[in-house]
Amino acid sequence: MILSLVYPIILGLDRLETASLLRSNGSFQYLTGLPTYPTPQSLRRFLLQAAPDFREQLHRVNDYLLQHFIHRPAHRSRLILDLDSTVVTVFGHQEGAAVGYNPRYRGKRSYDPLLCLEANSSFLWDVELRRGDAGTWAGSEELLACCFHSTPSDIREVRVRADAGFGYGPVLEMLEARLAQYAVVARMTRSLKYALKGLRYEQMNPRWEIAEFEHHPHDWSQARRCIVARRRIAETDPEPDFVYLGTLRVSSLAHQPAADAGRGVALLRWPRRNGATHPRAA
Repeated sequence: MILSLVYPIILGLDRLETASLLRSNGSFQYLTGLPTYPTPQSLRRFLLQAAPDFREQLHRVNDYLLQHFIHRPAHRSRLILDLDSTVVTVFGHQEGAAVGYNPRYRGKRSYDPLLCLEANSSFLWDVELRRGDAGTWAGSEELLACCFHSTPSDIREVRVRADAGFGYGPVLEMLEARLAQYAVVARMTRSLKYALKGLRYEQMNPRWEIAEFEHHPHDWSQARRCIVARRRIAETDPEPDFVYLGTLRVSSLAHQPAADAGRGVALLRWPRRNGATHPRAA
């Protein structure tokens, strides 16, 4: 029964109902050696009746496989972990689903899981399932702790890229305690908006300008380096009310690659105000 759960995941099938098509696929059954494939109802009963520690057992197996396959085809010494959240809409009354932020299906129940993917291999490193109405930072520390726990001991360098849901003190301190290099989208607070005024920008490439500064809001234990990148909006861009689009990140990296400047664009926008430009949250 466990193999019946593992194979759909390997094939990229995200729901038990979708996996039911394997019941009539003779090639799949021949290649896997499974004489038959259970119905979605049978798989659900198996999960509901499983022992309380069954989830932890599967998690340990997943960690073992990650630590084994991350060094294929060649041995790795660096991991790049991308942390983000997503919205999974449900159309029933599944346990833990709730109405929350859902830009596509407003008012529908959903989950709001946190995801960690390893950038070079595209392996799903870890997941923290959350209710659809979970707070912005809920579960981020737990996810990060699991990611570090499953990192192979022979990995010498870990780099982390994350959205604003991870941009608060305890997560940044956890990253620094593990000596991880990071670039995290900053939360646009009032003190940060004020710090953006009067910055001097340097030309990074023909399209982007960059500036950096030290910032120490009241909920951080120390000052941290912040990097802001911006580009001028062309007349053909569909943003006629703004002069610049930009990104703002808290970073411990020695430098910010030019190719990475446009990630998460439109976090900041500089509106036209009598010829002056002032930052405003998007």
